[in-house]
Amino acid sequence: MPGSMSPKEELSLTYVEGLRCRECAHPYPAEALHVCEWCFGPLEVVYDYEAIKGAVSRERIAAGPLSIWRYAALLPAAAEGAVSLGAGFTPLVRADRLAAELGLGELWIKNDTLNPTGSFKDRVVSVALTKAQELGFKVAACASTGNLANSVAAHAAHAGMESVVFIPADLEPAKVVTTAVFGGRLVAVDGNYDDVNRLCAELAGEYPSWAFVNVNVRTYYAEGSKTLAFEVAEQLGWLAPDHVVVPVASGSQLTKVAKGFKELYTVGLLDEEPHVRISGAQATGCAPVAEAFAAGRDVVKPVKPHTIAKSLAIGNPADGPYALDAVRESGGSFGSVSDEEIVAGIRLLARTEGIFAETAGGVTIATLAQLAAAGVVRPDERVVVYVTGNGLKTVDAVAPFCRPTATIAPTLEAFAAAVDISEVP
Repeated sequence: MPGSMSPKEELSLTYVEGLRCRECAHPYPAEALHVCEWCFGPLEVVYDYEAIKGAVSRERIAAGPLSIWRYAALLPAAAEGAVSLGAGFTPLVRADRLAAELGLGELWIKNDTLNPTGSFKDRVVSVALTKAQELGFKVAACASTGNLANSVAAHAAHAGMESVVFIPADLEPAKVVTTAVFGGRLVAVDGNYDDVNRLCAELAGEYPSWAFVNVNVRTYYAEGSKTLAFEVAEQLGWLAPDHVVVPVASGSQLTKVAKGFKELYTVGLLDEEPHVRISGAQATGCAPVAEAFAAGRDVVKPVKPHTIAKSLAIGNPADGPYALDAVRESGGSFGSVSDEEIVAGIRLLARTEGIFAETAGGVTIATLAQLAAAGVVRPDERVVVYVTGNGLKTVDAVAPFCRPTATIAPTLEAFAAAVDISEVP
């Protein structure tokens, strides 16, 4: 029993029973597998929830590290020897000024811009590379729209692993630099993310000794996103919010946030069964899931991305149908916003709450505004919005709109002539 074990023995525990196909429920061992050989459906991790229920408590979690590994019992890899840069336990910020502008009541921002490499991807990569090392992999690889590239390169460097990262050739310069600086191999591919991902799927077959975090170890990697739900509930005093707004690229993050709230209740960490409405946010230039939702379709039709929100530019989202299901089952909705609205969303969040988000955050805030105006997100709800990447990664998107108020000579007269301070106290 956990209570009678040494701390080291507890850190080495996992509660994974195996893997299971999300479509046909065929069982598999907990190995580097991600696709069902019977129906080609995606695999998911199966846990022993009864054992977890006996092992976790709010007090034990509170005594754990200030990172995602405080929830190790609900993750598919052991905390002992975790590949960690300290991801997680980012601030949950009460956003009263933004709420007032949007006509909302209780609004919170989950500020994941403060993760070690500036995005939520540090959560999933920490889990993926910890599991990859458990499975004996020495090389970390991925297909990425930027944030994942940053995180894989950084975590691999920290762990002493080789890294081979693949990105679209037109990626934002800041994301290229902040991947290359960690010293791994960075390969730019002429094509969009879907082209890069397809190549990596082929390479995973050619190089089975490489851990492609979003291919052959994707099943484990995706579980890291559950910590976005775990932390919000803990930071709200072990209460679930009424409504969350989540950016959607592959759709995995949204589905795992939904799973996370349910798991907390299953293992006894929430007193009441959560009924969290979940809404998704996409850019109009790459909105295959939002379009399927609006049309009432179950099929997510691939699109060719064309948006400044490159971190969400996945035209053929692997978890799109599951994201649709999660949103519909919860009573949530989907929104999609233009590039102009994305920039406005970035500036609105910065102006009201002092948080500088990348373009994906602009998508989420602009979608929140859209859904609030439509009455989908209501003033009587406790709302949490996930802002998942730092604005320093996509400065080019707002640079044309964010310039000095004035350029003046170093004199009082020049200042008085150039700057209107009539409304400054």
